[in-house]
Amino acid sequence: MEFPQLEAFLEAANRGSFRRAADALYLSQPSISARVQTLEEEFGVVLFHRTARGVRLTDMGRTFLPFAQRSMETLRRGKEVLESVRQTSAGILNMATARVIGTYVLPETLHKFHKLYPDANLHIKVGGSSEVLQMVVDEQVQLGLARFMHHPDVDALHLYDEEAVLVSHPQHPFARTGAAAMTQVAQEPLIVYDPGDPGSSYFQFINQVCRDAGVTPKVEMNLDSVEAAKNMVQLGLGISFLPRSGVRRELDSGSLSLIALAEAPAVLLPTYLLLRRNQHHDPAVVAFLKLLQETYEVTIPIHPVGLRDDNRAFPSD
Repeated sequence: MEFPQLEAFLEAANRGSFRRAADALYLSQPSISARVQTLEEEFGVVLFHRTARGVRLTDMGRTFLPFAQRSMETLRRGKEVLESVRQTSAGILNMATARVIGTYVLPETLHKFHKLYPDANLHIKVGGSSEVLQMVVDEQVQLGLARFMHHPDVDALHLYDEEAVLVSHPQHPFARTGAAAMTQVAQEPLIVYDPGDPGSSYFQFINQVCRDAGVTPKVEMNLDSVEAAKNMVQLGLGISFLPRSGVRRELDSGSLSLIALAEAPAVLLPTYLLLRRNQHHDPAVVAFLKLLQETYEVTIPIHPVGLRDDNRAFPSD
């Protein structure tokens, strides 16, 4: 008896159909049927009554069902524990982050984490929000930080909203008054970033603000980073909506000017913690999630994995 056969049996029993079981497991119906048949041949019994309307358990199938459920849960739990042991033996925090978050926001949080847990090994991957989501779905990382992304296997927990502010060169006409209407903004060369990410909330919110104002932005440059966009604005080549965290130093130094939008709502970019649904967290991840809770004053569902008797390096409660 192998894991795929057990999985096929349980899905078919739960859904009353080989076809629906195949849909749930992203397999073909013949694959489900073959796995169940292999199980029946191994046990020498018939587990399902097959009808044109679906399948239902035989007496033998009902007898086997609770044992299959316990076995599946044990196998899944064992898989989680083995993976966690592999990662936490050296105190590994393996995460992915969207570029802007990883560049301007995450370093401060990681600095706090490193001071609390200096022996932890930090493995950070950076990409677009859609790439971060896929890494979480594929279990390449233990958690992700990104703009809002939806997936049925992932919990997206809101951490904070970041304002995208309008900035210009200090000698730009907008800088003289410190304010501009969206009709005026639409007449100026607009510099944007992050054009390659289909899940970019940046573009969604910028477009929404423009639509609400009834204007079409005059986009002159599509750049691949906040830094590139910021440099172009500092050279006087246009104006840009940029995350406040990414221009804080330039605003403080006066190399960029903050422009208030007249009669327009704030452009807010939400940031989410992405966790694979129902996943148990090893001690390093638990410690980082607790730090996020304290930093952003949010509630995060944490499911520790009890791996070692000696968990002094990380909190396990």
